[in-house]
Amino acid sequence: MLSEQSVPVVRATLPAVGAAIGDITTLFYRKLFDAHPELLRDLFNRGNQANGEQQRALAGSIAAFAGLLVERPDARPDTLLSRIAHKHASLGITSDQYKVVHRHLFAAIAEVLGDAVTPEVAAAWDEVYWLMANALVAIEARLYREAGVAEGEVWHRVEVVERREESPDAVSLVLRPADDLPTSPFRPGQYVSVRSLLPDGSRQIRQYSLSAAPDGTDRRITVKRVRGDGQPDGEVSSWLHAHAREGDVLTVSAPFGDLVLDEGDGPLLLASAGIGVTPMLAMLNHLAATGATRPVTVVHADRDPASHAHRREQLDLIRELPGARLHLWYEEPGDQAPEASAGRADLAGLELPDGLTVYLCGPVPFMRAVRGDLLRRGVPAEAIHYEVFGPDLWLGEQ
Repeated sequence: MLSEQSVPVVRATLPAVGAAIGDITTLFYRKLFDAHPELLRDLFNRGNQANGEQQRALAGSIAAFAGLLVERPDARPDTLLSRIAHKHASLGITSDQYKVVHRHLFAAIAEVLGDAVTPEVAAAWDEVYWLMANALVAIEARLYREAGVAEGEVWHRVEVVERREESPDAVSLVLRPADDLPTSPFRPGQYVSVRSLLPDGSRQIRQYSLSAAPDGTDRRITVKRVRGDGQPDGEVSSWLHAHAREGDVLTVSAPFGDLVLDEGDGPLLLASAGIGVTPMLAMLNHLAATGATRPVTVVHADRDPASHAHRREQLDLIRELPGARLHLWYEEPGDQAPEASAGRADLAGLELPDGLTVYLCGPVPFMRAVRGDLLRRGVPAEAIHYEVFGPDLWLGEQ
């Protein structure tokens, strides 16, 4: 909680800080990378920096956290903090890096807001920052302990033992430990980071869901090639598609992510679009392997059957589950998918039983539309969980 003296200061200055937060975060990253160019080269996603998504995500998280502190002081933004902490842990973020961020962020605040940053204002926002930072450090410390690694030491080497084309733009890679370290356990729905050495010498990192665990040792990820559509193509996805072959060795993190299947027996809704199917596959694999009989409604939307990565596998898994029902939507179903509906996913005709737990993964517009439909139909917000790969531009809406 904010101290008594800081609450009115933050409340009074939040509109001004909020109005300038985009300029503040842009300047912050410029200062940070000028002082530490290795962070842009080897940690931050250069594509998200170039298109501004990372700056908007940081601005949204700060504004959302500060707003909660002053408007709902008895509430903990656990969902927001957990999602950020899992992403940080998957990148190997360490507690000392928060001091580096603090120095450059507050330099940016002072430069953008000028004389408005009085000592009182600076002290209040310093408190906001460290409340958020210390909460994240504590969560990340717990995540590292649970993963059985020292702070930031999340990386290990794996060998690609199988590569398979799952669609024209998606390839799956089965990974096996190559460094004699024990395989980290994962919960269905989690992801790993992949750190790739690119031709220019940078080590760019991206997250990919673990779409299956073929046995107790191997893990599988599925990588969709990111097409730029007028912007640069995805650096890491393009590199993996072009270069990752059987026998190659990759550097990956321990598994993280808070979109994980609950262990109860209540009804589930697994809704995905595009490559968002991957965490749902891990959940379906787990349900099938454990002989689950709980009701499971599976919703998937895609461009067409050929673009639907792991289509046959998903259909087979659903057939194994006595309580599972599939609802498919293709924008262009053609003649190959008589079971699918044409167009975009529409949940209007779906039964939504009491006690439903929902998992969403896919493009943000898809998840926003599905979540809105579910909320209007009475599904509690706390029962709807989602995963976003890349900067979470949805943070301010939660």
